[in-house]
Amino acid sequence: MLNFHLTEDQELLKQEARRFALEEVLPSAWHYDAVDAVPLDILKKAFDRGMMNTDIPKKYGGKGLGLIEAALITEEIAAACPGVATSLFDNSLGMEPLFLSGNERVREKYYPRMADGFKLMCFATSEPTMGSDVSGIRCRAEKDGDDFILNGTKYWITNGGVADYMTVFATVDPKQKHDGICAFVVEKGWKGVSAGRPIPKMGQRCSNTTALHFKDVRVPGENLLAAPGEGFLLAMKTFSRTRPIIGAFAVGAARSCMEFAVDYIKRRKAFGVPIASFQSLQFKIAEMFQKIETSRLLVWKSAWEADNGEDPTISASIAKLYATESALEVANEALQVFGGYGYTEMFPVEKFLRDIRLYRIYEGTSEVQRVIVSGHVMNAYTPVMPPLEDLPVMRDQPAAEAAAEGRGIWRCRMCGYVHYGDAPPDECPYCFFPKTAFKAYAPGGAESHRRRDQE
Repeated sequence: MLNFHLTEDQELLKQEARRFALEEVLPSAWHYDAVDAVPLDILKKAFDRGMMNTDIPKKYGGKGLGLIEAALITEEIAAACPGVATSLFDNSLGMEPLFLSGNERVREKYYPRMADGFKLMCFATSEPTMGSDVSGIRCRAEKDGDDFILNGTKYWITNGGVADYMTVFATVDPKQKHDGICAFVVEKGWKGVSAGRPIPKMGQRCSNTTALHFKDVRVPGENLLAAPGEGFLLAMKTFSRTRPIIGAFAVGAARSCMEFAVDYIKRRKAFGVPIASFQSLQFKIAEMFQKIETSRLLVWKSAWEADNGEDPTISASIAKLYATESALEVANEALQVFGGYGYTEMFPVEKFLRDIRLYRIYEGTSEVQRVIVSGHVMNAYTPVMPPLEDLPVMRDQPAAEAAAEGRGIWRCRMCGYVHYGDAPPDECPYCFFPKTAFKAYAPGGAESHRRRDQE
């Protein structure tokens, strides 16, 4: 049976995250957005309050919580500030390849450090000339004995300027595309590692985003997360487990936009009456709420699949696609509800709209998610209905008579016309295709089709 009730521990975690968001994140969010800086003091408090690194397994000193718990925390933090939520969760994104890698020594080395003290870890795949096309990586990793020498630049790296550790994806040969990609854990303090200036952005200004540059950086062989040829798959598996949380970002941010809009229309009057009585605005609120509720269910479903060892790839793509696009719609409609006030910096919706806009881009654009989902439907999805040419014939009198008399039943595969007779017509009377377009219909065709699929 399905169960949508949170456990007692999950409910307590959600409430603790909500208190932290209201007490610590919300009061500071607009200041850090205005000065375009990551609030490291808030991130440190989040670590101290147990809001960060919750997915580190218990055997390494962590809490061993799953993606459902991460989604609960993220929604609450994003409801106060999407940028701060991004900075918090980026640690889990950076650590996810360690969890998925077969290198136990790396986990034993870095997980305890992340669990015991306030350390930041970033995830580096994108480059100045590539984003969605991970196979286009140009950052080079050259084998040198047991070690690798890293040269190149990464771009759009969240927390790149403040991270202590980084998971870096590189290639032994750009010409090999997918087959050349590998991955490592790199430390900020190593010789040759440098970060660029924070990239000025429209939104998510409470989240640090920089380039990372590597010049003859020696990476010990023991820090190899994925050997050449295995890095691309590691990156894709990582995204499958982290994309549900991008959906959780969107849910939290959209939820706040709706709440602000509701509060505004309950207070505002026009033409002598509260505008909350206008049906057009009531409909906007209803649309906002259904999109938020639907998004949350999709996020929880994909997170549940990941926590239970199932492949969450398709559910994660659907959750990210729907939740992020819905959040943008909610924020845009909320600003419309506020009218001119919504367009000013004195009210919160304009910041949420700027922050939310990024969700359709990072960790796989909406267009990439559509490619993933459509590829699944076209190539892996198993239909329930039979092919059009095998649809059962209506049980009408002509069909019954033809069956009783042993005459054939023929279906035009082009237009669907059904012909009764010992042979198909020379041409279809509807679409004029020749007799070769007709297929003999076998009674029970739909059932036999299902049986063939099962055999």
